[in-house]
Amino acid sequence: MTPATTAPAHAHGTQLARDLTLFDITMIGVGAMIGAGIFVLTGIAAGAAGPALILSFALNGVVTIFTAMVYAELGSAIPEAGGGYLWVKEGLPGGNAFLAGWMSWFAHAVAGSLYALGFGAYFHLMLQGFDLTVFGLEAAVVHKILGAAVAVGFLYINYRGVSETGLAGNIVTVAKLVVLAVFVGSGVLQIWRHPEFLEKFTPFAPHGLAGIFSAMGLTFIAFEGYEIIVQAGEEVKNPRRNIPRAVFWSLAIVVPIYILVAFVAMGAVEPGTGEATWQWLSKHAELGLAEAARQFMPLGAFLLLIGGLLSTMSALNATTFSSTRVSFAMGRDRNLPEAFGTIHPTRRTPVVALVGSGAIIIGMAVAVPIQHVAAAADIMFLLLFLQVNVAVMTIRKKYGDKLDYGYVMPFFPIVPIIGILTKLFLALFMFHYSPLAWYITLGWLAAGAAIYRWYARPREREKVVTPVLAGEMISRKKQRYRVLVPVANPATAKPLLAIAARVAQIEGGEVIVVHTLTVPYQLPIGAGRGLVHQARPVIDDATRFIDKQNVPSAALVRLSHRDVWQSIVDTIEEYRVDFVVMGWRGRSSDPTAKVGSNLDKVLEKANCNAVIVQSPLEGSVRRVLVPVALPSQGQLMIQVAGLLALDGGEIDVLHVAPPGESQSNQTVATLSEIKASLEEAMAGNGNQLRVSVRCVEAASPVEEIICQAEGYEALILGASGEGWLTRKVRGNRPQQIADRVHCPVVLVSRKTGNLKFGVQTFADFFRDLDAKGHGEVQKRPAPETKDHEAANGPNGTNSIDNA
Repeated sequence: MTPATTAPAHAHGTQLARDLTLFDITMIGVGAMIGAGIFVLTGIAAGAAGPALILSFALNGVVTIFTAMVYAELGSAIPEAGGGYLWVKEGLPGGNAFLAGWMSWFAHAVAGSLYALGFGAYFHLMLQGFDLTVFGLEAAVVHKILGAAVAVGFLYINYRGVSETGLAGNIVTVAKLVVLAVFVGSGVLQIWRHPEFLEKFTPFAPHGLAGIFSAMGLTFIAFEGYEIIVQAGEEVKNPRRNIPRAVFWSLAIVVPIYILVAFVAMGAVEPGTGEATWQWLSKHAELGLAEAARQFMPLGAFLLLIGGLLSTMSALNATTFSSTRVSFAMGRDRNLPEAFGTIHPTRRTPVVALVGSGAIIIGMAVAVPIQHVAAAADIMFLLLFLQVNVAVMTIRKKYGDKLDYGYVMPFFPIVPIIGILTKLFLALFMFHYSPLAWYITLGWLAAGAAIYRWYARPREREKVVTPVLAGEMISRKKQRYRVLVPVANPATAKPLLAIAARVAQIEGGEVIVVHTLTVPYQLPIGAGRGLVHQARPVIDDATRFIDKQNVPSAALVRLSHRDVWQSIVDTIEEYRVDFVVMGWRGRSSDPTAKVGSNLDKVLEKANCNAVIVQSPLEGSVRRVLVPVALPSQGQLMIQVAGLLALDGGEIDVLHVAPPGESQSNQTVATLSEIKASLEEAMAGNGNQLRVSVRCVEAASPVEEIICQAEGYEALILGASGEGWLTRKVRGNRPQQIADRVHCPVVLVSRKTGNLKFGVQTFADFFRDLDAKGHGEVQKRPAPETKDHEAANGPNGTNSIDNA
C-alpha cells in the first residue's frame, strides 16, 4: 500500500491492568460475605429474633438484591476502584462525597473491630481447650485484649506491605465453604434422626417483628460483599460482563448458606438445660455457632474453631486494608490532612492512614461491647448503601446513555427507591436494638460535618474528568490497522517508533504508544494516577516523533499491580492490535525461554505480528541478513528487513540446508517459495533495495548464521518455535546467535491462525494450571521497585524482559 497521508492526531488516556477473572472476583465477594459475620453474629442475632433468624436472613437476601442491582449497574458502567464512594462523588453534589468516604472509612474500620473481637473469642475458646487461662481474667476482658493484639499484628503486616494473594484468598474462601457445608450436612442429618427437634422452631418469632427487624439490621454486614467486588472494579477482566455476574453469583451462593446455617443452628442443638435453643445460642453469643457444632458435627468444635479463626483473620486483614485505602484516598484528595495521603519512603505503604484506621479498630474493640460494635458497623454500611441508591438515579439523569452499561437494572427508578426505603428503615430500627450504636454513629457524622465545613470544603480539588472518560479517547471500535509500541525510555525508543511508523504508513494505520507504571500491591492501584505526570514526558516525546512521520498516533498510560507484559497483552486484546514492536536486551537467564520469560508471555498470550528489536539498533542500516528456514516465516521477516534498510541498501536472504541437500527437491521447492515470498514482501516498500537469495550447506545452522552475519549491520531472525525440551537440551538458538554476532538482532514472530492460537491458548491454560499446582507461583514485585525500572529493563532500555 502507499503511505498514508492522513494528518497526525493523537490522544492520551490512563487505564489500569485488569487481572481478576469472574471466578476470582466472585470468590472475593463470597469470601467477604461468608466471613466473620456468619461465624460471630449467628448466636447474637439468634437472641434478637429466635428461630425467626431464618426469616431475617431470607428477608435480608430480598432487601439486599435491590442494592445489589444498583451495584451491578454502576459497577459495569464505571468499573473503577472506589465503589460506592466513587459513585457518590460522581452523582451527588457538595459534601456527599466527603460524607460517603467518611462513613466508608468508619464502617470498614468498625467491621475490623468486630472481626478482631470475634478472633479474640475464638482464640480464647482454643486456649480453654488446652486448659489455659489468661491471668484469670473474665472472658470478655480476654476477648478484648486478644482482639487488640491481633489488630496490632495486622496493622504491622499491612505496614510491611504483605497482603494475601488471590490464590490464598480463594483457598481460604473454599475452606470456609467446606466447613459450613459439613456443619449444615451434619445438622440436617441430626434433625432427620430426631424429627421431634422441629418443635424447637415453636414459637417461631418470640420477639415478634421487632426481633426480626433487629436481627436483619444486625446481620446486614454479612451481605455487603458486593461493595468489596466493585472496590476492585478497575482490576477485573471484562468488567462490564463480569462485575454484574459476580455480584449476583456471590449472593446466590451465600444467601441459601445463611438460611441453612440458621436452620441447623436452631434445629439440631439440644441445650439440655431446659431453655430454648435460641436462648442457649444467645447466651454463648459470638461463640454460639462453635458451641452448636460441638453437639452434632464430627470434630465440630475443632472445625468451627479453625473456620472462625480463618474467617476473622481474613476479614480483619481485608477491612484493615480497605479502611486504610479509603482514608488514604481521602488524604490524597485533601479531604483529610495530606499526611493521610503520604507513603512510607521504603515500605511504600500509607503509614499515617494505617495508623488512623488502626486507632479506630482498636478503640472500638476495646471500648464497646461486641453487639454494639456490630450494630455501629451495620448502620454505617446501611447509610452508605442508601447514598449509592440515590446516586444511581442522579448518574442516570446526568449521563443518560453515554455510559457503556454491561447491566441495566429493571423497573428503574422503583428498584433504587425500594433500596433507599429499606436501608433507611433498617438503619433507623437499629436504634431499637442499640441506642449506643446510633449515638456513636451520630457523633462520627457530626465530627465529619465539622471537618468538612471548616477543613475539607475549602481544600477540595475539582475533578477534571469523569472516571468513565479516563482512557477512553482511543476507540475500541477498530477502524484501521493498529501498531503498538510499549515505551519507557525516550532515548532508546526511537528505533522502535521508527519501525512502527513505517508499518503504519504502509498499512494506512495508526501507532498506539503505551507506557506502564507499576503500583506496589499494598497501595490501591488508583494511587498510581498521581504518578501519571511522570509518564507525560515519555509519551509526549514518543507521539511527537510519530507525528513527524505524518502518522496518526495515540498514547495510553496503564497502571498495574502485575508485570509489564500483562499490560501489553491487555492493550493488544482491548484495542485489537495488529502489530507490536518491542525492545529486547538479548539475554535471558532462563534456558527454556524462547526469547525471554516476559517477552514469551506477550508472544503466547497475544495473537498478532511482533517485532522484537535488540537495543543496540539505532536506526536504518545498509546491510541486512535474513536467514529463512521456512517460507511461512519468510514474508514477514523480509518485510521487516525492508523497513530497516536504507534506500539503496542490501537485503540478503539466506537459507541453510543440511550437507548434500542444497540441490534436493525439497530445498529447491523451499527456495522457490522463499523467492515468491520475497516478491510479495517487497511489493509495498517504496525504497530502492538490492535483494538476493542464496543457499549454503552446513551441519550447524547456528554456527553458519553466526559466520555469515559478519559484516552486516542487522540480523533478522524468526522467534524460535522449538519446544520446551529442545530448548532445555540445545539451548535457546536466537539467544545463542545474539550473544555471538557483532550486529543487532531483530526477532520476528508471525501471527498465528485463529484456530491454532485457540488450541495453543487452551494448552497454555492447562500448563499454567499444572505449574500452579506444583507451587510455581509468580512473585510480586518488591515494594521498592521503581516504576521506570519495572518498565525499562535493567539498563534503562525499552526492553520488557528482565528475566
